[in-house]
Amino acid sequence: MNPPSPAAPGTAETVDAPWPFALARNPAGRLVLTDAQGAVTVGVVPVRAFPISAADEGLSLVDGDGHERAWIARMDHLPDAERALLAEALQEREFMPEIQRLLEVSGFATPSTWRVDTDRGVFTLVLKGEEDIRRLGGGMLLIADSHGVQFLIRDLFALDRQSRKWLDRFL
Repeated sequence: MNPPSPAAPGTAETVDAPWPFALARNPAGRLVLTDAQGAVTVGVVPVRAFPISAADEGLSLVDGDGHERAWIARMDHLPDAERALLAEALQEREFMPEIQRLLEVSGFATPSTWRVDTDRGVFTLVLKGEEDIRRLGGGMLLIADSHGVQFLIRDLFALDRQSRKWLDRFL
């Protein structure tokens, strides 16, 4: 496949394959994007289009003003070095612990305090109301705690029996 044709000045280019850019970190740790024409954008930020349902598809690189500088159709089309750099930048930017098990629930009236085991360790969260649990389809739930942190349950049906029993009281 041929590289995409150059975009008009000030517009983003779509990246499919091959990767027509250079991506690196400057000494200050900011991402620097150099496009096919040699234009340099310091401080680009990767933003996923669908962070939960299609995390490796549809990634935008935006500048400090929020203007898209590049669109990446699929992360697996990138060279290894750029893919690793973007994965690292995304991990720094995104914080959505995935709940693997409920360890304790203070009560079944809200607000209630939950102690949960996640892929990032054990957390205590406060659920203000049942409306802070959103069903996303396919057994996925998104839970917002009182501090605005989003917790993901990727597969409700894969949780242990006790965790499902406690969750059923709030759904």
